[in-house]
Amino acid sequence: MKKVIVAPSILSANFVALEHNVKMLEESGAEWIHIDVMDGHFVPSITTVGPLVVKSLRNVTKLLFDVHLMTTSPEKCWREFRRAGADLITFHNEVLADKKKLIDDIKSSGIKVGVSIKPKTSVSEIEYLIPYIDLVLVMAVEPGFSGQSFIGDMIYKIKDLRKIIDKNNYDCFIEVDGGINSQTASVCTNAGVDVLVSGSYIFSAKNPSLAVKSLLV
Repeated sequence: MKKVIVAPSILSANFVALEHNVKMLEESGAEWIHIDVMDGHFVPSITTVGPLVVKSLRNVTKLLFDVHLMTTSPEKCWREFRRAGADLITFHNEVLADKKKLIDDIKSSGIKVGVSIKPKTSVSEIEYLIPYIDLVLVMAVEPGFSGQSFIGDMIYKIKDLRKIIDKNNYDCFIEVDGGINSQTASVCTNAGVDVLVSGSYIFSAKNPSLAVKSLLV
């Protein structure tokens, strides 16, 4: 069985002790840090995680920074996160931007790029983009709020993506975000997921380090 990557979402972390939390995640076996950015327009919530926070964290860890832009105009802000230290920028397929141009611009800057789809967006809508991207992020909840329950039908979407990627030998990760715990993680990895994003499950646990490790099994 291939090794799964755990990408804890710091949206659910204690920001007073953010540096400590990141160090703990690193020691627990997490390889990526998932950074959610919300503008209050594309999704109802607004996050305080901006380029300055990313830049500060970049000084304390070498983990891959997986920046998820839940913003209406990702083409206007991704460069700031790139300069701050992002290794991977993911934007949503549902935005109105020229998606192929945005992919080309991000990749030409020397970092990786991903495209995310909401629960109601079909795989067929992004199939033409998969050859050009490094990651597809499947949202297993409606984006914008942490702590929601996993939408079971997303497993079929993950399986469809796995078939497309494997059939065409694309170099593209499948990532899933939303309602990920030790039970749903197992279902997702069996369906073909490469990267698990988990926030509230990890940071609400009595022992967050053990919660991370439970996703690696």
